[in-house]
Amino acid sequence: MQVISVVDDDPSVRSATVDLIESAGLACQAFASAEAYLASGWIAHTSCLILDVSMPGLNGIELQHELVQFGHSIPVIFITAFPKERIRAQAVCSGAICCLLKPYSEHELLNCIRMALGTPQEDPESS
Repeated sequence: MQVISVVDDDPSVRSATVDLIESAGLACQAFASAEAYLASGWIAHTSCLILDVSMPGLNGIELQHELVQFGHSIPVIFITAFPKERIRAQAVCSGAICCLLKPYSEHELLNCIRMALGTPQEDPESS
């Protein structure tokens, strides 16, 4: 089973993201911090990781670097509320599948997830 893990310190974003992913028929686990995700035991079960770039403690980019350092190559989708090009460039250079600016559309996020999982993207005209 493919599991999407969501790491975001904002409870409302985390909840809305989980609801969207589950409504698309995908399994999802949510974490309030990078540290909680690292301690969870879900790393080996994660097929795609949705990471907030800016979080207290370990931020999303640092978490992704740590995962790579320990041999975990999980496709990552970064989300950020900060439209700074430097942050987006850093995320892309880190190997992100996508880097979305909050608020992002449901369609954008689901297509990024499909890319990460290697499944066909949805045609926006059919939704």
